[in-house]
This record gives sequence, structure tokens and C-alpha cells, in this order.
Amino acid sequence: CGPCGPTPLANSCNEPCVRQCQDSRVVIQPSPVVVTLPGPIISSFP
Repeated sequence: CGPCGPTPLANSCNEPCVRQCQDSRVVIQPSPVVVTLPGPIISSFP
């Protein structure tokens, strides 16, 4: 299973692949955390 995001069909066909895809999503979660960093910076302005 390679393309496990842009191909919704693969998720329906390969259930185990969905689990592996979820694991990849967990790695993407840390990315949004960086967006929270600018939050406190805005508070510093005022």
C-alpha cells in the first residue's frame, strides 16, 4: 500500500492500510502544533 491519502478507494479496499495511514496522520499532528506557536507571539504584541 503506497498511496494511502489521495486514494480513498485504497482505504475502502485495504482496511489494514487505513491503520498505517492513521499512523502517518499522527506524524502530521505535530505540524499544526507549530501553528500554535504564533499564538503566544501575538499575545506578546499587546
